[in-house]
Amino acid sequence: MEVDHYENFPVASVLLPKRLRAPVGVIYHVARTADDIADEGVFEPAERHARLADFRAGLDAVAAGEPAPVHPMLFEKLAGTVAQYGLPLGPFYDLVSAFDQDIDTTRYADWPALMDYCRRSANPVGRLMLHLFDASTPENLADSDAICTALQLINFWQDVGIDWKKSRIYLPLSDLERFGVTERHINEQICDDAWRALMRHEVDHARAMIVGGAPLAVRMPGRFGLELCSVVHGGLRILEKIEQADYDVFRKRPVLKGPDWVVIGVRSLAMRLRGRVGVQLRSVES
Repeated sequence: MEVDHYENFPVASVLLPKRLRAPVGVIYHVARTADDIADEGVFEPAERHARLADFRAGLDAVAAGEPAPVHPMLFEKLAGTVAQYGLPLGPFYDLVSAFDQDIDTTRYADWPALMDYCRRSANPVGRLMLHLFDASTPENLADSDAICTALQLINFWQDVGIDWKKSRIYLPLSDLERFGVTERHINEQICDDAWRALMRHEVDHARAMIVGGAPLAVRMPGRFGLELCSVVHGGLRILEKIEQADYDVFRKRPVLKGPDWVVIGVRSLAMRLRGRVGVQLRSVES
């Protein structure tokens, strides 16, 4: 399962109402384009920042009802979607802010710093989806944020080795210090007791967060609610596979295969029918 910041909610899935597949596709392409500016190609950081500034100017143009100076067709589609569905532009600005931060920031000192990043990089798409469904109540938004942030964290724990190759560490440095783990563990792929204790803590933290937001999937109606159940259980299954690998994400990077999707499907249906996620939690401080 590739859990990414602009893929925390389904993209034009067959389980989405047909009328919403086009606007979801527009949201995805806006996020994808901005993310590619920050991460893809061989551009220097200064040029990436400049191109994201231009992209932000495109959002400004949408807000002002004017033609965008860059990516005119994309922003024209976005303007139409925003107007038709009454979408806020704030989440799009948050995404661009997070992508801009990705260019220079490679470490996070503590949980507040990481949560602030996730607030802007993970949560916006979920919030936009709720606006499309006219379901952006405070309770739904809070649960959506919990699910999206948890999925972002799960992706970080899954991809520690991959992120290291990009000179990035998303594990909070305060947690590394607390558990006696250093960057040498990641560089040399050392999976000792200290590393396993750290990763157990991070897995428990992400599990508690996604389970905390899971009631949203039960409240949302129809096929989309069922899909959200599968999103929740897909994230939980990745955490299980990290545990099954004894937290060695370097040599056994967890991915979802055919049998895992059967498990996810059965658990998602059970969750939908029972109205609860059905997962036992360990204390994050255990």
